[in-house]
Amino acid sequence: MKQETVVVIVGAGPSGIATSACLNLLSIPNIVLEREDCYASLWQKKAYDRLKLHLAKNFCQLPHKAFPLSAPTFVPKNMFVQYLQDYVDNFNVDPLYQRSVESAWYDRNARKWVVSAKNRVLGLVEEYVGKFLVVATGENSEGFIPNVYGLDSFKGLVIHSSEYENGKKFVDKDVLVVGAGNSGMEIAYDLCNWGAQTSIVIRSPTHVLSKELVQLGMYLLKYIPCILVDKMVLMLSHFLYGDLDGYGIQRPSEGPFWLKQATGRSPVIDVGTISKIKTGDIKVVTTAIEDVKDDQVKFTKGQVKPFDAIVFATGFRSTVRKWLKDDGGLFNEKGMPKHKRPNHWKGEDGVYCVGFASAGLFGISNDAQSIANDIFHIVRRN
Repeated sequence: MKQETVVVIVGAGPSGIATSACLNLLSIPNIVLEREDCYASLWQKKAYDRLKLHLAKNFCQLPHKAFPLSAPTFVPKNMFVQYLQDYVDNFNVDPLYQRSVESAWYDRNARKWVVSAKNRVLGLVEEYVGKFLVVATGENSEGFIPNVYGLDSFKGLVIHSSEYENGKKFVDKDVLVVGAGNSGMEIAYDLCNWGAQTSIVIRSPTHVLSKELVQLGMYLLKYIPCILVDKMVLMLSHFLYGDLDGYGIQRPSEGPFWLKQATGRSPVIDVGTISKIKTGDIKVVTTAIEDVKDDQVKFTKGQVKPFDAIVFATGFRSTVRKWLKDDGGLFNEKGMPKHKRPNHWKGEDGVYCVGFASAGLFGISNDAQSIANDIFHIVRRN
């Protein structure tokens, strides 16, 4: 089977459906290919129950559709999934599901992109051809678990944070959470609330802010230089949380909003984890895992402790390099854009990427609109 269109979009997460919606509004034909059996599978199937959007709703809406006025400032997962359902329906986004892209290459003679995808239902390889290719698989395409010596011998449960739903099955269990970003800190809090004996590995310096402080900082950034916003927010954070060094949490030398802009690294938005750490209900481990044997986890400073389960909140990685044969100079060896914002989304020969800016849903919205408008102007010129 061979199907031709103007734009082939790989991925039906928020990035892919936002780009398709923007193209549909400009009457530009497009096909969205998705390996799972639904759009936004990370949100529908791989997000823990208590998850809420970490930023205020006005920073998380997709192009051309605001959240309802009745929606809370920080939208819970189920409400966001419903928002995505309404979005797909309103803008006639119709992904082809169970299509696992195996390769994409640029035919220089035809000046078109050729995408081969396996239909996982029929077991057939299908071919999609378009003048433009949009890579919308994003930064969070595949959960990452680091290599730990002896991990395969662990007698308990080992899962990635994307497999965690809630702490119901961990009641009275000793659970180790590895990774202290937003997911790790929130999962640790949830486990503790369910009665698990919870420990969390915190190795890297990290900023801890409340949702309100993040909201305040993002508002102030419209009017005040980043360095002043960071100073103000850090002062308020210190007033709110005190000195966290004694609890195993060190602050980076750079400010939280500067770090976000420069590296894409977000501050931890506290949901109550810090108070649990201060009371000792959540134990902090500041050293790395050296090895695992049976149910025993050994840390680099010699501490050994038994656990019933390990949750790796160690992030995700891009899978672009596995299937994209010609990248138009767009991606580096890690499958991330070579160029920093705002010049990250466009390569040569009609290839684009969306959802790779480390700027959350706000960045996705901006990229989707930029890509659709750029394609529209090229098509209109030709």
